[in-house]
Amino acid sequence: MAAAGPSVFLLMVNGQVESAQFPEFDNLYCKYCFVYGQDWAPTAGLEEGISQITSKSRDACQALVWNFPIDITFKSTNPFGWPQIVLSVYGPDVFGNDVVRGYGAVHVPFSPGRHKRTIPMFVPESTSKLQKFTSWFMGRRPEYTDPKVVAQGEGREARPT
Repeated sequence: MAAAGPSVFLLMVNGQVESAQFPEFDNLYCKYCFVYGQDWAPTAGLEEGISQITSKSRDACQALVWNFPIDITFKSTNPFGWPQIVLSVYGPDVFGNDVVRGYGAVHVPFSPGRHKRTIPMFVPESTSKLQKFTSWFMGRRPEYTDPKVVAQGEGREARPT
């Protein structure tokens, strides 16, 4: 009798990046990618994608609507490292360069069903006024070389002041 291999479970993610609120910006696009633990493996669908450029709606809320579909299936033997989706939003600055307008991450919901998530977004800041001015003048604002760092815990330790 053959020994049974480790049992696996599947996680299917179907949804969309619906919209965003960036009141001070327009003509933005969104990129997504997934971050997951070493026991996880994608079996179907896309791990990353990029949306179309969208303009603010003409109504009072001025939402940026993408309705960008996401469809991926993972398999795993262990819930540790549950997948997270990382969003990066980009748009033009005053010089016409594409710059990051926000990063955010959220875990894929743990329970089945229909879920709606609001993801707080942030942008990295220069550490000094000189760097801030230089980055603005050169059109190269601070951004991550790998946006997946947003979903990781390394480097987030509190430092004594």
